[in-house]
Amino acid sequence: MRILLVEDDELIGSGVEISLRQTGYAVDWARDGRQAELALATNQYALVILDLGLPGRSGGEVLKAMRDAGNDVPVLVLTARGTIADRVRGLDAGADDYLGKPFDLTELLARARALVRRSQGRSVEQIVWRDLSIDLIGRTVTRGDTRIHLTSREWAVLVQLITHPGIPQSRADLEDSLYGWQEEIESNAIEVHMSKLRKKLGQELITTVRGVGYMIEKP
Repeated sequence: MRILLVEDDELIGSGVEISLRQTGYAVDWARDGRQAELALATNQYALVILDLGLPGRSGGEVLKAMRDAGNDVPVLVLTARGTIADRVRGLDAGADDYLGKPFDLTELLARARALVRRSQGRSVEQIVWRDLSIDLIGRTVTRGDTRIHLTSREWAVLVQLITHPGIPQSRADLEDSLYGWQEEIESNAIEVHMSKLRKKLGQELITTVRGVGYMIEKP
């Protein structure tokens, strides 16, 4: 899954970006409001983590422009403005959650997971598909009592497919979920990941939709 991080503080932004990547997300990091608006106009995201105090164009203006344009991607607002009135204004402007600075990274990750989960219509972080059990927090896949090891890329592909059951994911969709702005994409990367996933999880798990992409059927 791909997340847009909008934060002008290098120290905070670096810590959040590293934590998100370690959790398995692809991350685009915008340092100002105008860069964020360009990213939102050209990419699709599972979540936006948005600081309010941005140079160029404020986070509040970015948020308002998003909602006015009909973009309903979940937004987690980060801000040093911690009063109740500030939080109310942010939520009324279209934010889905609010986290005051300073914050704990584990709480931010938990709130991010919750927002993504709710946007996908899920109530839990555990997905069962036939005999597979997929723990989205622990990042584990088990079949019966057997743990199946996946690389970070294989995990990201599996999550993109399993959280959109019955909906074909194009090669571009999968690349967007795997790679941020500055990451190089090999021409056959998706095909390689699919081949390895099928070997590890079974050929019947992932269906090829010819001319469209790949899909995991609804269980």
